[in-house]
Amino acid sequence: MADQKKDDAKINRRSANITEGVARAPNRSMYYAMGYTERDFGKPMIGVANGHSTITPCNSGLQKLADAAVEGLKAAGANPQIFGTPTISDGMAMGTEGMKYSLVSREVIADCVETCVGGQWMDGVLVIGGCDKNMPGGMMGILRANVPAIYVYGGTILPGRYKGQDLNIVSVFEAVGQFSAGKMSEEDFCEIERRAIPGSGSCGGMYTANTMSSSFEALGMSLPFASTMANVEDPIVGHTREAARVLVEAVKANLRPRDIVTKKSIENAVALIMATGGSTNAVLHFLAIAHTAGVDWTIDDFERVRRKIPVLCDLKPSGKYLAIDLHRAGGIPALMKTMLAAGLLHGDCITITGKTVAQNLADVPPLRADQDVIRPVSNPMYAAGHLAILKGNLSPEGCVAKITGLKNPVISGPARVFDDEQSALAAIMAGKIVAGDVMVLRYLGPKGGPGMPEMLAPTGALIGQGLGESVGLITDGRFSGGTWGMVVGHVAPEAAAGGNIALVQEGDSITIDANQLLLQLNVDDAELARRRAAWKAPAPRYMRGVLAKFAKNASSASSGAVLDQ
Repeated sequence: MADQKKDDAKINRRSANITEGVARAPNRSMYYAMGYTERDFGKPMIGVANGHSTITPCNSGLQKLADAAVEGLKAAGANPQIFGTPTISDGMAMGTEGMKYSLVSREVIADCVETCVGGQWMDGVLVIGGCDKNMPGGMMGILRANVPAIYVYGGTILPGRYKGQDLNIVSVFEAVGQFSAGKMSEEDFCEIERRAIPGSGSCGGMYTANTMSSSFEALGMSLPFASTMANVEDPIVGHTREAARVLVEAVKANLRPRDIVTKKSIENAVALIMATGGSTNAVLHFLAIAHTAGVDWTIDDFERVRRKIPVLCDLKPSGKYLAIDLHRAGGIPALMKTMLAAGLLHGDCITITGKTVAQNLADVPPLRADQDVIRPVSNPMYAAGHLAILKGNLSPEGCVAKITGLKNPVISGPARVFDDEQSALAAIMAGKIVAGDVMVLRYLGPKGGPGMPEMLAPTGALIGQGLGESVGLITDGRFSGGTWGMVVGHVAPEAAAGGNIALVQEGDSITIDANQLLLQLNVDDAELARRRAAWKAPAPRYMRGVLAKFAKNASSASSGAVLDQ
C-alpha cells in the first residue's frame, strides 16, 4: 500500500510537471527565440536596468557597464535580461520648462523597474544609473519589486580645467552671474562654458548624483568603493562585473532589499550625507525611499541625525574638492571607517555583500596623512550637519536649509516675491535684487510647478554676483545639489496647496534663522487670515499627460512628494 502511494505521488508530480510545461510552452518559445536552451531555464533570470542614453554625459558612458554586468551575470551562472530606463538631464533642463519633468522622472524610472521585474518574474535586478533621479528612482523600483538587487552607479565626471582651476557644471552657472555683473570677460565666460564638462560621468561635486550614490554605499545597496569612481577610468568596469557576481550570490541567499533597507541603515545613509555635505535633494529622496521600503522615517529624523553628525569632507559646492578627489583619498569606506570608530554609524547593518557594515570595513586602512579631503572627527569642517530642517509659520511641515559655508546663517529682510523662476532670474540679472532682500519663489512645489523644479540658475546667478550670503532665497521648489548660499527649499505646505508662502506680499518682513531652525513671515495672524480669505487656488497648469498626473497625485515635499501615499 505504501509503495502504491509513492508510485501515485510520482505520477501526480510527473503529470503536474507536464501540465506546467505545456502551460509554459508559449513562454519558453519566446525565450528559445532569443537563443536560450533547455539548461537556461534552471538559471536565475536577472534584470539589468540600463540607464544608458546619449541625452546627457551622466548617462552616455553607461553601456560599457551594462555590457560588463551581462558578462558578470553569465559568468556567475545567471541569465541577464536587459531593459531600459529613461533619464532627464537636470543640468540641461535647468531654467527651462523641461526642468518640471526631472522629479517626475524619478517616478517613471521606479515604475519601469517595478514593471519589468514584476511583469517578467525576474529573480533579481541590477540597476545602472548616472543622472540625479536615476538613483532614487532605481532604488524605489528595487524596493517595490523586493527581489535581490544591487545598485551600480555610472561614475563621476573628471574636472574640466581652465587657467589652472578645476571646473564643473556649477562653474558655468556661477560664471553667468559673474559675466552679467561685469566681473568676467566674454572670452573667459565662453572658455568656461566649453571646458567645464570634459567627458562622460555625473556632475563632479558632492551634488545630487554623487550624494545619492555615496548614500547607497552607506545604505548597503552598493559595493564598497562603488560610489565615487570616475566613469572614464577602467576600474569601474571590473567593479560592475563584481557587482553582478555578488548579486547572484544574494539571489542564492534570498537576501532582499527590504532586509537591507531598514531604519538603522537609512540612518547610516543620512549620517553619510551629513558628513559629506551632500545635496538638499537627499532629504526629499530618502523620505520617498523610506516610504517605499515601509520604514518609519520623517523629516524630523533628518534634524535628529544632523545634530550629532559633523561635516567631515571638504567637498564642493561649499568646499574645494570633487568626488574623484574623495575617491583617491580612500573613498566612502575610508570615511565610513572613521565614522564607525567614532560611534556615528550602525556597524551591525547587513549589506548586499552578505556581510555587515563593520565586516565590510574591517580591512579598510585608516585615514591617510597625505590627504585633507576627509577630516578626522576631532577636526571637522563643521561640528554639526549642514541640512537643517526649519519650521515656522511659513513652513509648519518643515523645509530644508543648506547652511554650510555661511558665516552667519541668519537674515531678516523684505520679501521680493516671484511666482515663477524666470522672472526671478531676470530680476537678478537686471541688478534689481540687493543685499538684505529675501527672494520668495513660489508655485514651484510638487503640485504647483508641477514637478518641483530646481533653482540652480537663480542661486548660481546670486553667487556669481557676490550676493550668495547677503540675499535670502526661499522656495517651495527644490535646489540643485550644486547650490549653496542663504537658501531654503521644500517649503511645505506649498503655495499651490494653500501654504502660507502663497500669502506673502512684496515687502513683507521674513526671517531665516538656521540657528533657531526658524522660517518666519513677520505678519500677524489676523492679517494672514484676511489674506487667506481672499486667496484662490490657481488652476492646474497641465490638464493631460504625465505632469498633470504628477500634480494631481504628488504628496507634500515633507513626505517625499510620492505618488502612492
